Amino acid sequence: MIDEAAPTDRAEGFDRSAIGARLDQERRRASLLGDIREAIFGAQDGLVSTLAVVSTVSGATDRRLAVLIAGIATGLAGIFSMAAGEYLSSKSHRQIALAQIAEEREKVAGRRREAQAELAYLLEEDGLPDDEAGAVAEMVSRHPEALLTVKVEKEFGIAIEEAQGSPLQGAAVMGVAFGLGALAPILPYLLLPVGLAVYLSILATAGVLFGIGVVKARWTHAHPVASGMEILLIGAFAGIAGYFFGTVLPTLLGAPAAGG
Repeated sequence: MIDEAAPTDRAEGFDRSAIGARLDQERRRASLLGDIREAIFGAQDGLVSTLAVVSTVSGATDRRLAVLIAGIATGLAGIFSMAAGEYLSSKSHRQIALAQIAEEREKVAGRRREAQAELAYLLEEDGLPDDEAGAVAEMVSRHPEALLTVKVEKEFGIAIEEAQGSPLQGAAVMGVAFGLGALAPILPYLLLPVGLAVYLSILATAGVLFGIGVVKARWTHAHPVASGMEILLIGAFAGIAGYFFGTVLPTLLGAPAAGG
């Protein structure tokens, strides 16, 4: 008996090996985009939070050492807290995903008809007619692993391969990105008096924030300038607010003004 599907695929120009290679490449790209997301988030947080702290302290005192200590302490604390938070979050996500996959695996093994009915219902929710949803679910249910994979993706939004891997990678990316982001607001205070360094710190942070937005637009397909300005405005607000409260709070608390 002739397999009609294979000739049809070849006639339409589909090559299984090429499709497999392309899908593997797309999966690797999706994984890389996850790391890029964490790096962008970590760098943004490092820039904005550190800028807010050094601007606040520089508004309260003209002692460069105090500003540097505050900025470095904020950067170090952020590195460890962000890395730890990402590690625990990723680990919890993977543990929950593995538990849900295990439950579905038991259902597929012991109550396959129930899993098949649930898949048919999920397909109906996606817009397939009842009879076609039932036919697709019946066909998929002949293969337990395929049924498990489709079921958990449709019901929980979990790709089985996403539940694998180590959360350490995401934690490392987040921590390193935060630390690198924190450098821009701090470095000017190593080179200049506080009165000048505060402005260069804001400008340096603004430039890096704008650059992050432009780079992010490459993957979000947003307008580069609009993306850069969005992140820049958020950072500018944090820096201005920090400096303003740094000058107002000492007066409210009865402390002498900077340089007084």
